[in-house]
Amino acid sequence: MIGPIEIATPADMEALGRRLGGLLQPGDVVSLNGSLGAGKTLLVSGVAQALGVEVQVTSPTFLVVRTYEGLLRLTHVDVYRLSTTAEFTDLELLEAAADGVLMIEWGDAVRGALPDDLLNIDITATVDGPRLVAIDGEGEWETRPLAELKP
Repeated sequence: MIGPIEIATPADMEALGRRLGGLLQPGDVVSLNGSLGAGKTLLVSGVAQALGVEVQVTSPTFLVVRTYEGLLRLTHVDVYRLSTTAEFTDLELLEAAADGVLMIEWGDAVRGALPDDLLNIDITATVDGPRLVAIDGEGEWETRPLAELKP
């Protein structure tokens, strides 16, 4: 486990995402968890920058899924509005994103449908402003250089 890493500004959250983007490989799945406004989409935006995505990343809350083309295809999912894990499974996102990267906001809600090789990122908003980010790799992620994510 890495962290908690203190993130003071939105720019710092995007910078963390850019560092993460440098570690990502085809087939990677990242579960993002944190309250509304914690910075999950900002983190995905930084990943998109690292992957060479040339359009602005926006929250997929109402669409559920947004896909971006870059060095790797980035599939950004928000499962907040899904009622069941079965709805997530029915979308076949794991299969669709197998040659790219899948980043799932509120990933804990569909944990039972996610693979054993998973990167979990938990973002906690504190009362005085900074965010605390804890990063934990499971399966194959345990062998990745996660220490490179520290500022």
